[in-house]
Amino acid sequence: MPSRSDDAVSAALERAATLIERDVRAVAAANPVVLIDGGSGAGKSSLAALLVRRWPVVGHVQLIALDSLYPGWDGLDDGVERALEWVLRPHGRGYLGTWRRWDWDAHAEAESHAVDPALGVIVEGSGILRPSTAALADVSVWVESAETSRKARALARDGDTYRPHWDRWAAQERRHVERDDPRSLATRIVEVP
Repeated sequence: MPSRSDDAVSAALERAATLIERDVRAVAAANPVVLIDGGSGAGKSSLAALLVRRWPVVGHVQLIALDSLYPGWDGLDDGVERALEWVLRPHGRGYLGTWRRWDWDAHAEAESHAVDPALGVIVEGSGILRPSTAALADVSVWVESAETSRKARALARDGDTYRPHWDRWAAQERRHVERDDPRSLATRIVEVP
């Protein structure tokens, strides 16, 4: 049985998905770009999955999680640069983009994935909202959640795989927030308990 906290988180994400769906409709584009940023465990992936199911534009939407692009535990900035070069810039120019999945077990790039510029795209992950990427987004979302809640959710989700890396990843997220002020770049701010 879900806890009351889970219910509150789910309700906040449902409300946010409804608002973002409206934002996407208002763009009135065939291939809108949505960026979803926030700290680890904030609810970015869950929100993106809800938005994929509710996508209001004809055709499917392409979802790219930065977890598939970060080149390891020290790669927050490099993952965002990969998304910018491999996905966002080509998409914005109307070109086919191609990104390579990072294989966390092999510590190497793996298979390639194409990004169709005729379709919408959602890129979600910590660090994605910065001046260079916000300029290429139609809708940009900052997911705000207290660190204690985020950490509890992230460690419940990923357990011992993530636990030894939490502090070094959180330090990269803090640098991103201090340097890029993603909240100020967001067209939509989502509060998650």
